[in-house]
Amino acid sequence: MSASEPFRAYLVDDEPLALRRLSRLLEETGRCRILGTASDPEAALEFLSRERVDVLFLDIQMPGLNGFELLARLPEQPLVVFTTAFDQYALKAFEVNSIDYLLKPIDRRQLERALAKLERFRGESERQPDIRAVIEQLAASLRSGEPHYPDRIASRTGERVQLLDLARVTHFFARDKLTFAASGGRAYAVDHTINDLEQKLDPRKFLRIHRAVLLNLDWVQEVDSWFAGRVLVRLKDDKRTELTVARDRVRALKEKLV
Repeated sequence: MSASEPFRAYLVDDEPLALRRLSRLLEETGRCRILGTASDPEAALEFLSRERVDVLFLDIQMPGLNGFELLARLPEQPLVVFTTAFDQYALKAFEVNSIDYLLKPIDRRQLERALAKLERFRGESERQPDIRAVIEQLAASLRSGEPHYPDRIASRTGERVQLLDLARVTHFFARDKLTFAASGGRAYAVDHTINDLEQKLDPRKFLRIHRAVLLNLDWVQEVDSWFAGRVLVRLKDDKRTELTVARDRVRALKEKLV
């Protein structure tokens, strides 16, 4: 592979919006030729089992197969750039055959850094170590035992990425087709739907109380009965924020607060 030839890249992420954003950023660099993308890990496995790529941009947490499980099932291990929203996977990612680790939402500077590292690997003839046993161990760790939940989440404003401590996020809410994290009296945009967050965050701490609200139970100050069988949650933030609990979520909330 010559130094001027673009990398043959394949992208795997269960979030179509994240796939489209990464595809656009890679195309803008002019340094990658995207051979394909997949939001279904099984479809990605089928493609990668018959086609050779230079680099795989791979999400870690996906339904069906997680990223480590997908790697464990490949006949050959490609160079990997992991992409994920949750930074507790950083150390695990670097234990395997990874060039870099990109925290969502990915920005141009992160991506350029990863591509610069890839350039340094061009033409290396030294055989990479066999890491299949490590990958299989990491895959198993995501599937068994105590689940691992993130401590932080990323918020992007333009090209700036800010990491928010989830312990300080009082709730997430959806508005005008966007999702926001409420923390310290401010609202921070995050690249996830309420559905995504409900699946990925610790259910012992975060509970969906409305189709558009995911509540951090640690911030509940009091619960008041309201009209039509609903209840009102008052938070212990500076604003004494009040959130309405949907009738079909009242029982779940009371069970969590007991």
